[in-house]
Amino acid sequence: MRIIAGAFRGRALASVGKGDAGAHLRPTTDRTRESLFNMLSGGRFGDPISDARVLDLFAGTGALGLEALSRGATHVTFVDDGAKAQNLIRQNIDLCDARALTKLVRRDARRLPENPDAPYSLVFLDPPYGKGLGELALAAALTGNWIAPDALIVWEENSPLTPPAPLTQLDARQYGDTTITLFRA
Repeated sequence: MRIIAGAFRGRALASVGKGDAGAHLRPTTDRTRESLFNMLSGGRFGDPISDARVLDLFAGTGALGLEALSRGATHVTFVDDGAKAQNLIRQNIDLCDARALTKLVRRDARRLPENPDAPYSLVFLDPPYGKGLGELALAAALTGNWIAPDALIVWEENSPLTPPAPLTQLDARQYGDTTITLFRA
């Protein structure tokens, strides 16, 4: 797993290995991540990455947030409650020398408190597939003022999604067993 483009291009990221205790993590493949970021930077959705404040929910390895940071986002907050994920995210932040531009929150994404900072304009949501956790996390993020008006939300799941109110679906693309759906807040 590596950063595809931008300031950190080519940097290898720490990930889970086969048989690893953290194997429940399912990092977005390099190819899917590259396709996603090509879609985001294609102009159809404006420029959601440059100068963005990014919220990476169920962050796993942090690859999505770090890719955004590499491509011009100004800040990323990673949220994951798993010990293995926290360790991998810390390692990957250090590999990209990005501590000053990131925040790591150890919390269940479904139980976000009120956001003490400015809301986020780009949100990545990559919950465990098929468990309904994304819906709960998104509801908590919306209620807690984590998501800015007009924010772009990128939701990775294993099936198409119905947009939860008050979001508008913009696009959905299938990559193998993964569906990436884009919503506007």
